[in-house]
Amino acid sequence: MKWAVISTWKMSTEGNAKAAELLADNVKAGDAIVEGVTLVEDNPAYSSVGYSGLPDKDGHVTLDGGYMDGDTLKVGAVGCLEGFRSPIRVARKLSENSFNNFLVGAGAEEYARLNGFEERDNMTPETFRRYLREKDKRAELKSYDGHDTVCFIGKDVYGSLCAAVSTSGLFMKEPGRVGDSPIAGAGFYADSQIGGAGVTGVGEDCIRGTVSFRVVNKMAQGRSPQQAADETMRELSERIENLRHMSIVVLNKAGEFGVATNCVFPFVYASDECEQKLYLATWENDATVIKEIRPEDTERD
Repeated sequence: MKWAVISTWKMSTEGNAKAAELLADNVKAGDAIVEGVTLVEDNPAYSSVGYSGLPDKDGHVTLDGGYMDGDTLKVGAVGCLEGFRSPIRVARKLSENSFNNFLVGAGAEEYARLNGFEERDNMTPETFRRYLREKDKRAELKSYDGHDTVCFIGKDVYGSLCAAVSTSGLFMKEPGRVGDSPIAGAGFYADSQIGGAGVTGVGEDCIRGTVSFRVVNKMAQGRSPQQAADETMRELSERIENLRHMSIVVLNKAGEFGVATNCVFPFVYASDECEQKLYLATWENDATVIKEIRPEDTERD
């Protein structure tokens, strides 16, 4: 395949289409997938990424984002970024630095401000109403309680792969909490000589499994994307007691995809050999089952 892009959740459909359009026009993978992620970040209909992101227990919407260039293995990331439009754009800019590639909190915000990134209050009226309804009655955090991370893995016509991830993290998380999404090797990883992977799920478990690097390493050892994803899911299910919800998207250097999940998981894929399709993945009999679906076939964004 000349180009390909895979992304998590039905909410990535529009962004995936944009990335595919750009890749088909010979745009570089990094530029294409950052545009795709940004479309998700800007859409208030999705209450887990960017604008209308889910707040922490103090009512602050803090965002995490990560970016990796598979040619150079350069990484940029932000954690607990508040008051700015697009964590993925800030993360991508940070990947250009020789030092200080991962910034959090006030440091990330100062960097974004000094570099001219657009400021925005990401708390929408609907998100604030939800926060007021829930803030005094939540006894415990719940996995996949509407906090769906968006991950994009893209391959371009030049043979380059890149990964991009954005999320607001757990609803009612502790202030300062950062999950796997901005951590290279856990929430995302890309190596143009092998492939790339991204993860959505409970960040604490994804970090424990170094999931994305684990998957890419298996492809380096000769597994197909699907074999690498399923094998990783089986290993983590055996190794981590009570493994919570987790889904993995994978793309190899040829543009072939693989997906593994232990829950009901929609994802989107497109390439120069395959028009954009929405798929549903489920875990059955110790392996992932994937089928093409229509948007109305699932309620999950």
